[in-house]
Amino acid sequence: MSAEVICVGTELLLGDILNSNVQFLAKELASLGIPHYYQTVVGDNPTRLKEVIEIASKRASILIFTGGLGPTPDDLTTETIANLFDTPLIERYEIIEDISQKFAARGRIMTENNRKQALLPQGADILPNPSGTAPGLLWQPRPNLTLMTFPGVPSEMKLMWRETAVPYLKSQGWGKEVIYSRMLRFRGIGESALATKVVKFFELTNPTVAPYASLGEVRLRISAKTASEEEAIALIEPVAQEIQKIAGLDYYGSDDANLATVVADLLKQAAETVSVAESCTGGGLGSILTSIAGSSDYFRGGIIAYENRVKIDLLGVKTQNLEEDGAVSAIVAQQMALGVQQRLGTDWGISITGIAGPGGGTITKPVGLVYIGLADSQGKVDSFECRFGNRDRDIIRSLSSYTALDKLRRKLLAKKLGM
Repeated sequence: MSAEVICVGTELLLGDILNSNVQFLAKELASLGIPHYYQTVVGDNPTRLKEVIEIASKRASILIFTGGLGPTPDDLTTETIANLFDTPLIERYEIIEDISQKFAARGRIMTENNRKQALLPQGADILPNPSGTAPGLLWQPRPNLTLMTFPGVPSEMKLMWRETAVPYLKSQGWGKEVIYSRMLRFRGIGESALATKVVKFFELTNPTVAPYASLGEVRLRISAKTASEEEAIALIEPVAQEIQKIAGLDYYGSDDANLATVVADLLKQAAETVSVAESCTGGGLGSILTSIAGSSDYFRGGIIAYENRVKIDLLGVKTQNLEEDGAVSAIVAQQMALGVQQRLGTDWGISITGIAGPGGGTITKPVGLVYIGLADSQGKVDSFECRFGNRDRDIIRSLSSYTALDKLRRKLLAKKLGM
């Protein structure tokens, strides 16, 4: 017994609209303990939609549709469902009344094409839409198969799901188990390297552990299926603790944690401040640091030093090093970090200098070469060479900013732990 989500709309296939509905429904199904193995996106084409439904109905017992319930000719979800199961469409008077009242409340008169939204397959129940004009249906066209349709508008779909769909599913015996997950987040280690360290956990069956990779970050999802969230947490916690111990400083947070909030908390705990000197990132690192409310407690400011004269005059970078080593070099990154730390009077100074491209690279200094400097209040300065490869300019800039932030995180955490 499992569910399948079918999202209808050519605009989804074209990428004109972000399909946030499927993410919401996936999480909701997990919270009800309903297995969910497939998601399908199909355009506004009745033939293809029919094929999708035929396939889905053979492998899932609950089919959840979003989209295609509007009044226009390309809104074909309800009609296609009725045709597939050879059931006539019946106009529902109560839907006409609901739509008319909603139009009247807005000082408008319902147009004739809205009557289409009142057509449901004979025998189907109405899935009310409190906020919009497109109701859904709740129908069992045959034994062991339940269909639910929702409009594509996320706010309407979510309200309908919570007010009607969830109570119905629970009344049918669903929701007695939950699938609860925790996401562990890592930086500074590749997916394959992390997987090698924690490979034994991939053999677990409850909870399960699965890796995910994204730009500059690796995640491990730990999921458990139990009778309650509390029981799931009890299964997940010891596994999470062991993985975190193995990963060490590569682990930085769980679930919705992000690098900026983690660093902010560490700086606040230490009552320390930071400033930044940026070249190729053009203020990107400062933007990340100030994205947190209350960042003035620990962030003093920054200097965007693109031109060499700015590096010399404002950061104290030596002309000789710029001429001999170049702006993109370890020594210049160190001097930039120390310069901003001293001039702004902070506990930490971070610098970034590099080649973000697409031009400007050479054989010895290719696009994607970035140096990060990190200075502390004792005058100690470290530099880190990063080679991000010949990627998109914005990706290199983003990786540079977050890598610099991660270097600070590691220093703060090591200091806190006495490492």
